[in-house]
Amino acid sequence: MSKCDAVIVASGGANIASLQFALQRLDAHSDVSADAARIRAASHVILPGVGAAADAMARLRCSGLVDLIPRLTQPVLGICLGMQLLFEASDEGDTRCLGIIPGHAARFIDAPGRPVPHMGWNTLELLRPCALLEGLADADYGYFVHSYALPPGPSTVAISRYDTPFSACVESGNFFGVQFHPERSAAVGARLLANFLALN
Repeated sequence: MSKCDAVIVASGGANIASLQFALQRLDAHSDVSADAARIRAASHVILPGVGAAADAMARLRCSGLVDLIPRLTQPVLGICLGMQLLFEASDEGDTRCLGIIPGHAARFIDAPGRPVPHMGWNTLELLRPCALLEGLADADYGYFVHSYALPPGPSTVAISRYDTPFSACVESGNFFGVQFHPERSAAVGARLLANFLALN
């Protein structure tokens, strides 16, 4: 296997094509697959996600990946909904998720000047060192599109704020997650993806 043999889990995310382009710009090859053996053999695994938690979990269940993903030992990166799926549950459809990280996603509360979904550029606040965030700084921007979020917890390494703070980046062992879309976050996103691909 080459040094970087990334697999994007075919979980139905609409961001898969743009994610592959972002990886190509880093000279990284990636396959899109729902095959358990292919995912298990990859050097790096990315769990993307755009859409509803219940639908995404149903696709993972149909592909036989719900039991596999928590047992992966290589670096795994969940993006947007993919990050939320790493946690125990989501209030969206009262969905049980993969249960790798404690916590559950809750919907933002609509308020004047704070529509839901939270969509657009927002700043990051780094809480502690993390290899995924190497070279990033406080007040760097990520691009967000989401209605549900995780509150800050023990796994949180960076937050963002939409009136209240929420987890923008998490780390738990070999599992990482970002609530924003690195493939749409310009130089900040490119650096984060490069950092992920450099993880062993």
